[in-house]
Amino acid sequence: MKEHDVLIIGGGLAGLTAAIHLALEGKDIAVFEMNEYPHHKVCGEYVSKEIEPYLNRLGVNPNAVGATNISQFQISTHKGYLVEIELPLGGFGISRYALDNMLYHRAKELGVIFYFEKVIRTVFKDGAFIISTITHNYTSKIAFGAYGKRSILDKNMERKFSLKKNSWLAVKAHYQIDDFPEQLVGLHNFDGGYGGLSKTETGAVNFCYLAHYETFKKYKDITAFNNQVVAKNPFLHTFLSNAKPLFSQPMTIAQISFDKKDAVVDHMLMCGDTAGLIHPLCGNGMAMAIHSAKIASELVLRFLNDSNYERHQLEVEYKKRWSKTFSNRLWFGRKLQRILLNKSMVTMGIHTIGKSKTLLKYIISKTHGELIS
Repeated sequence: MKEHDVLIIGGGLAGLTAAIHLALEGKDIAVFEMNEYPHHKVCGEYVSKEIEPYLNRLGVNPNAVGATNISQFQISTHKGYLVEIELPLGGFGISRYALDNMLYHRAKELGVIFYFEKVIRTVFKDGAFIISTITHNYTSKIAFGAYGKRSILDKNMERKFSLKKNSWLAVKAHYQIDDFPEQLVGLHNFDGGYGGLSKTETGAVNFCYLAHYETFKKYKDITAFNNQVVAKNPFLHTFLSNAKPLFSQPMTIAQISFDKKDAVVDHMLMCGDTAGLIHPLCGNGMAMAIHSAKIASELVLRFLNDSNYERHQLEVEYKKRWSKTFSNRLWFGRKLQRILLNKSMVTMGIHTIGKSKTLLKYIISKTHGELIS
């Protein structure tokens, strides 16, 4: 059985960030990830600048690979009524292909071990975790769950959201198109869903949308759905008519749940989407994943370095800090999504906020955090 100080299940933003943070403090860290780097993931690829100072502290600089500077936000109704505003804090555009790969190489520099295997079972016994893959067992005092939106592990741990069907489908692809503003992130509504547009470090535009499955299943494939539903929004119609797809096929994730999740399950600290998924319309799920890893790592360091700081204290404190930092954002995101999925409400709402940039900036601020160091 192989032993490490900390085992991290999942090598996405949260898992990689935690690995770097802890490795910088001299800890022996191992990460389980099913896919070799680099690889694409279904994700809106706009990142709030709230986490930029923290990434720099970890030795990660997205600007080094050409991340775009995003300063403008626009939102449109189903019929194309548009409101545009300057983002209070701003963000940057970078693909998960590039950002995850940067974090991976930084972690490798610091001595983090990577096991490219699927975790099939986790057990907590006698103050330690045993994590099993098909080939080996691994043990540690601390384990992070950072495996994303959904996993068989959720069912094994009987997490409530995983035991029922969920009705959301996410679709992502990159496109080449002339004259898309580099500084812009857009959120555009259509029947049964909404999608975001933003430029990445390669110059490609990421289009990632969320659709209700009841709407989507009426059509034979993504192309038909795009043509007959998504493109009814004039802005998305123009985009899809003029853009050249860069993926052979769009990427998809089904059974997405926005239900409340526990931040600690069977003594495992959950980070990123594994602990709570914010609606894509809020535009800062990537920043939240990174921030959650920071919170968990700081507390774990105390647990590993201070024999008087007990596990139950660690778990209680993590739940409190996670809730204080993110629960209001998640609540506000759920409320906003209900509005966006109601045609009359979203039309009235966007027309209303279009008359008050102060109000729109307030709404944006409720879904974003402040700069963290």
